[in-house]
Amino acid sequence: MSVPAPRRTLPGPPVRRPDARCRARRVTVALAALGLVAATAAAAPPAPPAPTGCGELVRGQLCLRGPVGADGMYTATYRRHGSAAGPDEIIVRLGYQRKNDRITAFPGWFGTRRTQGGAVGLRGRVEMLADECIRGVMERAETFYVTKWSCS
Repeated sequence: MSVPAPRRTLPGPPVRRPDARCRARRVTVALAALGLVAATAAAAPPAPPAPTGCGELVRGQLCLRGPVGADGMYTATYRRHGSAAGPDEIIVRLGYQRKNDRITAFPGWFGTRRTQGGAVGLRGRVEMLADECIRGVMERAETFYVTKWSCS
């Protein structure tokens, strides 16, 4: 009895590992996401400069707004970063300080108040000369915080 010769077939494509398609799909999705993030960052407007009369503190922002170099109503505000109403509300004293090229005055105070929702604002009338500069002042637990000087 004779045994038939084995059939010869043409060589096929190399056998792929089962996870190769999955890895290729992951790489494609990752590259598409990276491209989307890069396109979004390129199209986003530039960040605005820091507001005039404000100072960044470790846990918040202190601002003083008003007609610099003139008499008028000034508003001092403090806003805590990432804060909500609750047990971490704090009591602050808000005010201003004036100076010219001869003297820096003692702080003037608008009052003391507890933050609500992480923010507080107080206002008052300030008499100011044209050659004077002004900055916001905050006191909390015997520590003073100030903004940069604003001059006309």
